[in-house]
Amino acid sequence: MVGRAVAPGRLRRRLTIAFVLVAGVSAALLAGGTGLLLRQSWWDASLQQAAADARYQLVLAGQFLPLTEQRSTDLLTSFEASGRHVVLVDGQSRPSHPAYAPTLGTGLRAAVAGGQLGYQRSAPAHRPRLLVVGGRIPGSTAELYVLTVEDDVATDLGQLRSALVAGWVLVVLLAAGVGHALARRTLEPVGRASRAARALTEGLLDTRLPVRGRDEFSVWAATFNEMAEALESKIAALSAAQARERRFTADVAHELRTPVTALVAAASLLGEHLDQLPGDARPAARLLVGDVVRLRRLVEDLMEISRLDAGREQPAVGSVDSSALLHGIVAARGWSERVLVGGDVVTLRTDPRRLERVLANLVANAVEHGGGEIRATVTGAGPVVVFEVTDQGPGIPAEHLPHVFDRFHKVDPSRSASGSGLGLAIAREHAALLGGVLSVRSESGAGTCFRLELPADGPPPASDDGERAGTAAGDRA
Repeated sequence: MVGRAVAPGRLRRRLTIAFVLVAGVSAALLAGGTGLLLRQSWWDASLQQAAADARYQLVLAGQFLPLTEQRSTDLLTSFEASGRHVVLVDGQSRPSHPAYAPTLGTGLRAAVAGGQLGYQRSAPAHRPRLLVVGGRIPGSTAELYVLTVEDDVATDLGQLRSALVAGWVLVVLLAAGVGHALARRTLEPVGRASRAARALTEGLLDTRLPVRGRDEFSVWAATFNEMAEALESKIAALSAAQARERRFTADVAHELRTPVTALVAAASLLGEHLDQLPGDARPAARLLVGDVVRLRRLVEDLMEISRLDAGREQPAVGSVDSSALLHGIVAARGWSERVLVGGDVVTLRTDPRRLERVLANLVANAVEHGGGEIRATVTGAGPVVVFEVTDQGPGIPAEHLPHVFDRFHKVDPSRSASGSGLGLAIAREHAALLGGVLSVRSESGAGTCFRLELPADGPPPASDDGERAGTAAGDRA
């Protein structure tokens, strides 16, 4: 069996989305955690470096004690000349550079006033970003705050964040591609199995799945192949048995035709001389004549069903007056007093002989097994002509309705006294050859209605496959 790509479906999309979600969430957690750890580490490193530098600068500031106005100015000038921005607080706050004069927070001032080294950072949106580390100048109550510009750290963290986001997007895209490929590869055996099952339903019984590897799909494929082989062998055996049954039916009907013909002739002769027989022999003679007639009808039905099974029956399409045909069927068989014929005058193209056979079987079934008023009607419904035969008899029990058109099926023992059990089966076969549909509806105690729907323009062109399909459908009915 040639493999094809499985059409995208919900399951493949779900597997791909699940794979992307797992990979995306995992990558996001990893990238976020890494970013947070690095961010904290870099800020801590910057603070430690700034704190160490501030301690050193406080020691250097001690050289300018005692602080006078001139010495304070020299201190600020010296730090600014060395590239250090500071803020000196000795009664008043004096920055070494006017552009670097941050507002000292109360927490920072309180920590420094307590003799500790304190720090504060400016808001993230502030430019430049300043880290202020301050403490008391040893041997003095004056406070010195050393400023460190952290713009480079913020820039590096921004680049790190962009790299992590780009990496996360790349991981998600890669996960989508890998997930799609894995889902496609994983579900390909399911697609092959679906196509194989569909091929089996279409009658390709030699369909098999390739067995590759030792995974679960391979075990599934092997099991499917075993099932297909068993199914093929069973159907082959059933087909052979069905062929033997058809041959047996045809052979029996053929072999019985000649002796039955002779029996019919003898029975007819006997029936003509019943009055000349002794009184005690007449009942047996009448029974013999009736059974020979039944035997002849059975042989004729068997011959007809065997021809239908062989597919040798072809419709001879012509123009048919449906109303006239119904009246002729009822009048020719002496049913005029029991059967009411009505409906539209409709002309259709069909095989008149087969249509007569179907309608005669339906009306005969109503006459023999129905009761009350029996009606045979025809109506034209656009491209379809509908025949209905209804009676007001005892009806057909619901459990028997699915089997009404089965061969040799009889509803109850009361109907076993007459008929071969093939009439309705033959009627459905002929209806199928005419491109029609024969159905029945019935209710116990309320009567039965047989409905035949035929195309007004004639049966569709027959093909070998269609004939075989129709025959098989008839066999199953």
